[in-house]
Amino acid sequence: MELSKTLLRLRKHLENKAGKAIGDYNMIEHGDTILVCISGGKDSYTLLSLLMALRERAPVDFRLIAMNLDQKQPGFPADVLPSYLAKIGVEYRIVEQDTYTVVRSKIPEGRTTCSLCSRLRRGVIYRTAKEIGANKIALGHHRDDIVQTLFLNLLFAGQLKAMPPKLVTDDGAHVVIRPLAYCSETDIARFARGMAFPIIPCNLCGAQDNLQRQKIREMMTDWDRRYPGRSESVFSALQKIVPSHLADHRMFDFRGLRPGADLTTMAGGDAVFDPPARTETWSSPAAIPLPVVTP
Repeated sequence: MELSKTLLRLRKHLENKAGKAIGDYNMIEHGDTILVCISGGKDSYTLLSLLMALRERAPVDFRLIAMNLDQKQPGFPADVLPSYLAKIGVEYRIVEQDTYTVVRSKIPEGRTTCSLCSRLRRGVIYRTAKEIGANKIALGHHRDDIVQTLFLNLLFAGQLKAMPPKLVTDDGAHVVIRPLAYCSETDIARFARGMAFPIIPCNLCGAQDNLQRQKIREMMTDWDRRYPGRSESVFSALQKIVPSHLADHRMFDFRGLRPGADLTTMAGGDAVFDPPARTETWSSPAAIPLPVVTP
């Protein structure tokens, strides 16, 4: 497939973003065996494409194994991914497990299925990683997913928590990495269209219009449309945490603060009372209302 100059530039941009994220968080090391989770969506196709390209010029040697979980959804085109993965010459595994029936039997009609579906898929992925000897698991979550997760936890769970670019699984057996952490969904969507990936829609939960994440997505899309750069700014904030200017006494010793304390631990002391930087990009607080987001 011959790529246009525009698509080549976009590919280079995404490779640079993924490469920087991998480097910043030390996601990939020499000798790693990485299980790359492929759902058939634009994000996972892009993830695999970038990792294969980066492997060609990486200073370390690592193995990639693509994996798709066939959840036995009605009408799922089971031949699409095996054909595509064989065509591009990547090692792969297709794991068949009927999680669709389990989810449908456990979740009442009209309720969102994502939570249970995610737990079931995670269990299969971890088991497969152990079976093939993979020490890393690569997921296709991007920058916008991370920002949306921050607001989901903030508004619905009362936690200042997002989706980390790298984490260790609960059993300590694997490291989960998200190489697309610096990539925007818009760029990924453009790349996927240009590459003509054989996209497979998720019929299990993708059509649900009452998902809290969908409401957050709409909120961020509206903000970015009216005030370009909002998602980038929020993600940047996740990398510049100042515990002394939040309120978690477990993360910062507020009780121990006394006159004459070492201000180097406070990241600016009382600068919290200064106006925020670049306020000129906001017309007024009233101009950026939060939409009504109901559970």
